[in-house]
Amino acid sequence: MIRTNSVQLTCLPGAIAYRRKSASGGPAIVVLLPDVEQPGIATISKTSGEAIPAANNPEGTYPAAAFAEAIELTAGMPYHRQGKPAAPQAPEPEPDPETEELEGEVEVIVDGADYERIVDAYTDKSGRLSYDLMNKEMVQFAHKSNMVSRMIAAGEDEDAIVRYVVATKFQNASGNKDLTDEQVALIAELIDEVSPRGAFKELRSKVRSMLGEAKRG
Repeated sequence: MIRTNSVQLTCLPGAIAYRRKSASGGPAIVVLLPDVEQPGIATISKTSGEAIPAANNPEGTYPAAAFAEAIELTAGMPYHRQGKPAAPQAPEPEPDPETEELEGEVEVIVDGADYERIVDAYTDKSGRLSYDLMNKEMVQFAHKSNMVSRMIAAGEDEDAIVRYVVATKFQNASGNKDLTDEQVALIAELIDEVSPRGAFKELRSKVRSMLGEAKRG
């Protein structure tokens, strides 16, 4: 199972935040204050990547800047699966269909060590997950791989080739050759929760180009 650590916010003194999965399956942000019973909850827009605060958050308690900082600080982290850290026990707010608030705990079937090794493999010198670095290495692999060459020659589907490259690189980075397609897809979702396909934009472009060149002969 994988879990995320809570992060400390600077724009809201004393506040901590973490990511959880919403009822619809997308990411959500939870912000907690030690002296406030009701947590602040926001889902993350799949188009803009910005927070969509729940309608029934305590008015004036959780500013937009707090959710924005929480989204930035928890980027690339897996979902939280523990009880509320360092905050009073309190009931969750009533569900809000418009913002798809959280409903219970969600099981995530990926080993934490595997996930951390993959994130570490694509972390740049500043300590941040780098999509540029990840895509660069995957494009280089696609260019050199005999299997990818065979898939290109056979006219395989673009998605199938991208899945093969991502799975192979994730398996190599984690040292776990037994990662399933489902686990690879879940790790990709966790790495880029707003748009998993967007995380591999450059890789997709390279594969598309290779397929085009093969068709032109």
